[in-house]
Amino acid sequence: MKASHQERADLRLLHISDTHLFGDGSLHYGIVDTTAALERVLAKASEIEGIDAVVLSGDLSEDGTEASYLTLRDLVEPWAAVHGAQVVYAMGNHDHPDAFTSVLGDRTRVHTIGRHRIVTLDSSVPGAAYGSLDADQLAWLRDTLSQPVDLGTIVVVHHPPTRAVTPLLRRLELDDQHALFGVLDGSDVRLVLSGHYHHPLVTLERGIPIVVAPGVTNTSDVATPPDTERATVGAGFALVELPASGAPRVTVVSAPSPRDGEPVFQLDAEGIRQVAESFGAPRRGDP
Repeated sequence: MKASHQERADLRLLHISDTHLFGDGSLHYGIVDTTAALERVLAKASEIEGIDAVVLSGDLSEDGTEASYLTLRDLVEPWAAVHGAQVVYAMGNHDHPDAFTSVLGDRTRVHTIGRHRIVTLDSSVPGAAYGSLDADQLAWLRDTLSQPVDLGTIVVVHHPPTRAVTPLLRRLELDDQHALFGVLDGSDVRLVLSGHYHHPLVTLERGIPIVVAPGVTNTSDVATPPDTERATVGAGFALVELPASGAPRVTVVSAPSPRDGEPVFQLDAEGIRQVAESFGAPRRGDP
């Protein structure tokens, strides 16, 4: 029998990101059925025991429609109910704030799971793909963290507070990451969960583990020349286990399809510049 959240000192999270669902079932880039990809991810995770929360770290919709969020909710929440898990949603740059809030709830929120706390932030910028956290949101976070909880806090923010690997995403990072760490430093935050980069990444920033989940909709290719951005078919998730003390244990799991590895898009230096500018001013150097 699964111990209650109150009895357990560890936390097990199913970390999913970048589902990019459509309300009408359209294919992403005309290639990827993102609803089917999410279904594969949940099916792959279905035999994992002891999941306490399903954390979805943004870019949940591609078209910003209420229908897309209803599709997401109707897939994820019954799965979570069967597994006795809470569901935690965070905003991404592709998400529409009104539709997100209407279907999934508040864009910034505090979840309590036993002796842990999960805090969601909204790093989206209207009309842009880079991320930012304004002074009001940072003040709210500082106030929230001013009262520590027994086993610490997990922060969920779509744009990772760590350097991107690929050239397009280096243009679309979280703006002023130092401001966020100015709030996190000295707090009870033990872990930050993010998405946006569409490939798994685990690193430390100022001693805090940063876990970036694989994309559900596609996989960014990190083994490209410095002037190339490429994505291929591929979906997965991260299983994050946080003990009562010490570092998290992160396992990256793929949810394969027969088409894995097929190209979704490829951009050269000029294409990277054009896409970056279409999503707001370039943020970080040249590709």
